[in-house]
Amino acid sequence: MKTLATACVLAGALLGSTMLIAQDADKDRTHPVAFVKDSAITTKIKTKLAAEHLTSVGRIHVDTDESGIVWLTGTARSQEAIDKAVSIARDTEHVKSVHSDLAVRQDD
Repeated sequence: MKTLATACVLAGALLGSTMLIAQDADKDRTHPVAFVKDSAITTKIKTKLAAEHLTSVGRIHVDTDESGIVWLTGTARSQEAIDKAVSIARDTEHVKSVHSDLAVRQDD
């Protein structure tokens, strides 16, 4: 029983220190924890855009920073498509704000 208690204390100590490291790492964009968080948001948005057929030929590019701010760049075939892309990004979980630099370009 003493061994089980010791193992639980050690596991708790290791988990606590790991959480502190992950929390500190999340502030640094170059650390993998921050990167995974950002790419998870980006992937969610890209998946939703693809489902709406708004990313044909990769014309809409999505980037997300560590604060949950999303940048949409590239082109779309209509203003309605741009509005839909911005709406999808805004409605995605953990997105704080969306900056759109999308332009209408019909000849793609």
